Amino acid sequence: MREPIRAEGGSRSGSETRRAARSIRYCLGLLGASLALILASACSPGESDAPPAAKSAATPSAAELAKQQPGTPQAAASSERADEPVVVFLGTSLTAGYGLPESQAFPALVQRDIEAAGLDYRVVNAGVSGDTSAGGLRRLGWLLRLPIAVLVLELGANDMLRGQSVDQLRANLEAILDQTRKAHPDVRFLIAGMRAVPNLGPDYAREFDAVYPALAAKYHATLVPFLLEDVAAKRALNQADGIHPTAAGHQLIAERIWQALEPILRHPAAQ
Repeated sequence: MREPIRAEGGSRSGSETRRAARSIRYCLGLLGASLALILASACSPGESDAPPAAKSAATPSAAELAKQQPGTPQAAASSERADEPVVVFLGTSLTAGYGLPESQAFPALVQRDIEAAGLDYRVVNAGVSGDTSAGGLRRLGWLLRLPIAVLVLELGANDMLRGQSVDQLRANLEAILDQTRKAHPDVRFLIAGMRAVPNLGPDYAREFDAVYPALAAKYHATLVPFLLEDVAAKRALNQADGIHPTAAGHQLIAERIWQALEPILRHPAAQ
């Protein structure tokens, strides 16, 4: 089984490493629910600050990209086609698989599902712990060099944790989708939704939660309403920090994502 290509958009600076000790308590809940959903961006290095020079040094093909990524042996096997269509997962620590071997993160599990289904797509894991929508937008130009067939967008939780403007979040996500479609007119989108913490107030929560279904409707994207459905707040499915999923949690996330992604890959024109 091939491992997904790891794509973070450049090497980390010393300041990013120092910020890795920062911990943010993410309390996520639904109004009227009997159980509060607890999340966090603990030990995350903050949004991506890779310098433009580091990003521009990336190569355009998935195969060549893999050669530059340490820790992904066999990712650039000589038999791999440089033009093989890719599924890019652009996201946060949840996508990156914080605290786990990358092979246990849900993008890697989706790669296995793709291969088991006999489909010809390559997964690129572009998750960065602590990333915001602004960080994802800054990294996008580097990723657009790849032959993107599907963009799975998982951003916004860290914007919300920092209390950033919902309007700015929406604008950043729209820019990501617009730029991706401009570079790849036939690209399809899958949007992984998040939900706001209740302590930010009902107005903020209502506006934040509405961003993802509105984007899905505007861009004719497939929507996973809440990425962590049936995983958040369940002790057995989360690591010791109580907020980053365990391998078992990632398995459930992968199953949810695959249910939404498989029809896109099998019938791209239907989206």
